[in-house]
Amino acid sequence: MRYASLASGSKGNCHAFSQGPGTLLVDAGISLKQIRLRLSEVGWDPEQVRGVAITHEHSDHIAALPVLVRNTDWDILATPETFARIQAIQGIEIPRSRWIPLRAGEAASWNGLTVLPFTTPHDAADSVAYRIEAGGACAAVVTDLGHPTALVEDHCRGLDLLVLEANHDVQMLREGGYPAVLKARILSRVGHLSNEAMAGLLGRVLSSRLRTVVLAHLSEQNNDPELARFTAGGILEGTGTALHVASQASPLLVADPGH
Repeated sequence: MRYASLASGSKGNCHAFSQGPGTLLVDAGISLKQIRLRLSEVGWDPEQVRGVAITHEHSDHIAALPVLVRNTDWDILATPETFARIQAIQGIEIPRSRWIPLRAGEAASWNGLTVLPFTTPHDAADSVAYRIEAGGACAAVVTDLGHPTALVEDHCRGLDLLVLEANHDVQMLREGGYPAVLKARILSRVGHLSNEAMAGLLGRVLSSRLRTVVLAHLSEQNNDPELARFTAGGILEGTGTALHVASQASPLLVADPGH
């Protein structure tokens, strides 16, 4: 199984997993044109994309869906609550034949991948993260959560690759220019994960199996990539686990998360 972050941040999110001939996206918050371009940049065939699994209905995760529905035949994997919210927000009708219904806590098989959504505490209809397994490798994309619940922690164990939110530095956020209401939302228990909370979760789930960590969904205004890297690096020091920071502007390829 191969993994690539195509884009990650407040302006748009899209992750990709490939096993054999099929590629699954997690979220589609950047344009179809950019999805195809960035897949090509990491050496993947854009024509091999077969589906997209949606975490929740916020715009930075679903922006491309109207175009995807019109111009591709990709499957749309989502929980019923998220599926309904997508259609209402975007003003589109997704053919039921394209929809693969998911439920948090129930694994689904899709094109050689095992896809397990699990609940995350975020201010959305039915926000989930995804644990994905194939070919003996196990990965998870865990972003958009206000705090790391025991359930989230359980699903972050036994991984080869963990894509984990490091959205903000608390001091930068508090001293920054965001409106007070927005600061309160981000800092709430259904907001976004801080560097410190990320590091705490990472320390609790770290094992000899975890070979790669990718920090994701960094705020351009309220975080700094090197600060997030430094915070996670203190947990990973001496472990041999590779650490990467996903970017909003360019793709990142992790060829074999389990090796």
